[in-house]
Amino acid sequence: MKKIFIITVLTYFTFGCEELLEEPVYSQLAPENVFKTEEGVESILFAGYSELYNTTGNNRGIKGIEEWGTDIGWQTGGGENSTAVQFMNFTHGSTTGIFEGVFWNPNFRGIRNVNVVLDNIEESGVAENKKALFTAEARFIRAMCYSKMYFLFGPVPIRQSENDPLEMARPTEEEMETFIEEELLEAIQDLPNPGEELNYGRANKGTAWAGLTKFYLNTHQWQKSADAAQVVMDFNYYELYPDYFELFHVENERNKEFIYVKPVNIYATRSNSWVCATFPPGFQTHPRTGLTWQDNWRTIASQYRIQDIFYNSFEPGDKRKDLIMEEYVNTEGDTVSLLNQDNTRSFKYWPDPNALSNIHGNDLPQIRYADILLSRAEALNELNGPNQESIDLINLVRDRADVDDILLTSFASKEDLRDHILKERGWEFYSESMRRYDMIRMGKFISFAQSQGKDARDYHVRLPIPQAAMDSNPKLVQNDGY
Repeated sequence: MKKIFIITVLTYFTFGCEELLEEPVYSQLAPENVFKTEEGVESILFAGYSELYNTTGNNRGIKGIEEWGTDIGWQTGGGENSTAVQFMNFTHGSTTGIFEGVFWNPNFRGIRNVNVVLDNIEESGVAENKKALFTAEARFIRAMCYSKMYFLFGPVPIRQSENDPLEMARPTEEEMETFIEEELLEAIQDLPNPGEELNYGRANKGTAWAGLTKFYLNTHQWQKSADAAQVVMDFNYYELYPDYFELFHVENERNKEFIYVKPVNIYATRSNSWVCATFPPGFQTHPRTGLTWQDNWRTIASQYRIQDIFYNSFEPGDKRKDLIMEEYVNTEGDTVSLLNQDNTRSFKYWPDPNALSNIHGNDLPQIRYADILLSRAEALNELNGPNQESIDLINLVRDRADVDDILLTSFASKEDLRDHILKERGWEFYSESMRRYDMIRMGKFISFAQSQGKDARDYHVRLPIPQAAMDSNPKLVQNDGY
């Protein structure tokens, strides 16, 4: 029996058309129609991108979750506080709603969408060269969706076709890792070189190699991670943006440091709402930067805050700290200090002058070139202990921050340099959805939480499989501890 697919089309990529009335409608499409045209196939592919980028989800909350329970961020107030408290206190469980709605379902919808493409591409009316490209993009999307789920939940059922059984068991760790690796390696062959992709935000060889770099890093495959990072560097296409403070401004978002990026459109509901939760109450101006409130901006009850343990860890003069608000002038004209009360605020996604209410247009980088440099530095340290190349790579990132170079002689052991890299990654990537992964990878996540009096257990390095998923698939087995 033929299926009818309901497709959510990604609004970032646009097509040209000669007459408005001739524009095909892609909201409900039967397979015998949608695969007759390149535009029809792309509409489903873009729906896969949409779920990968989670454009309909709360990207603010996603970024918050990756720091709640770490040494960087915490939250108070608003409707999302009930979820935040569970993360901060390690009391979350399989019925915590965000696991299903934000992490599980969108990724599996993305996998479903690209499986539809892969199941039908060969019989479509698409030119052969585009078939290869669309297949590569579909496999990239599928691999990255599975990679995200793997690091959140552990192995999840590997669905490679819409014809696969509805009930599937979880694979082994080895099977999961092999599948993700092979998918990305296969995709790379037919992806375009960096800068040659058909539309901004679509995958290219650099994006896939960057994804592999981080995948290998988080699975402790140090040599492969170092080698993949070197491939990205050898494209000689990517570079560090010269000014860290300006890097995340909306007008500078299409730059060569952003390798893998989640494109944002202010007309896409709930795309980048980070800053609406970081403005402190009654904000009017920020004296140090001159940031002044605009009437088209909004704030919400939820408040995203930075812990003093992190704010005070920066070295003197580190320019990366300049995107953290330490005081402000309120509407009464009073200067309010945010220091020494776990209350400084991350303004990494600098307010968009043209924002619509809570929605700002700043693109959300997923992997930056700085991450590639620090990933190779970390991998080489894990392989060889402190070495000059790792030091040089770290110093490339530090030079932009205008802090002194570190010296090889300052690190007596692999553990010493690892501890510094963890700090360096915090200073560089706060508010970028990395801290939880970094601390887990380096064995610091649970021990830090326990040092803060939290009831964190070893099994908390993974999230529980959502109860709704368990109920719909009896072959699933819950993660230990939940």
